[in-house]
Amino acid sequence: MAIFTGAGVAIVTPMKANGEVNYDKLGEMIEFQIAGGTDAIIICGTTGEASTLSHEEHLECIRYTTAKVAKRIPVVAGTGSNCTETAIYLSKEAEKAGADGLLLVTPYYNKATQKGLIAHFTETAKSVNIPAILYNVPSRTGCNLLPATVASLVKNVDNIVGIKDATGNISQTMQTMQLCQGDIDLYSGNDDQIVPVMAAGGIGVISVLSNIAPKETHDICAKFASGDAKGALALQLKYLNLINALFCEVNPIPVKAALNLMGKEVGPLRLPLTEMEAVNKEKLAEEMRKVGLI
Repeated sequence: MAIFTGAGVAIVTPMKANGEVNYDKLGEMIEFQIAGGTDAIIICGTTGEASTLSHEEHLECIRYTTAKVAKRIPVVAGTGSNCTETAIYLSKEAEKAGADGLLLVTPYYNKATQKGLIAHFTETAKSVNIPAILYNVPSRTGCNLLPATVASLVKNVDNIVGIKDATGNISQTMQTMQLCQGDIDLYSGNDDQIVPVMAAGGIGVISVLSNIAPKETHDICAKFASGDAKGALALQLKYLNLINALFCEVNPIPVKAALNLMGKEVGPLRLPLTEMEAVNKEKLAEEMRKVGLI
């Protein structure tokens, strides 16, 4: 059984003005998501600025989220690292905290060969008893998890059950599904490709858009899953310009700006991320106004 189907939010990590994690605001964001129909919370992913959280903050965010959600919907914890030992440590602690699943990004900077990726993910996944979703985002990591490698991992490691595909390469997605013979839970990692990826056999999205439009992102997935491909496509296209605006600067710069425009007060970003350029922020606000978010 899949960890979740539909739209899982790659939730931001709210910060106080002094740069500390704002757990009260995180709690408000979690409640906003659940009320909006989000199907899962993905904590401490790229959008959650995991790369600039200390290990203590990282684990406290996971513990806080699992406690706050209290099994109302699944919680998936981002525990990937470019160090296998660190990924194992974070994954074990996330399991102890009550996470329903893990999101494991490909090692960044040091990258690794496909042989190294198999060893890394196998060791990490086998260290826990909860299911894991691979996360392939070559544009950020410099490392591409190839279809044959994904198929090998899914076949040989029982608790590797899915992949967040943020390659943007639908041809690679199709080849992955072919080699896995459909025996993998495929999630779109790009909000502008939810419908195409679900058409390729995907069961949902791990979404940035959901931070500001949880119901609408859920509805794109739900419509497609219910057989209303035309309705899902119409919603996908309605929000396409907004999605593009959310990625006109490095994620999560725009989505934090968008939440602040909505009055959610999720605070600043941690360096080296900086506040959104004024011209881009105005374009973002314009697209948000068009769909009634502000």
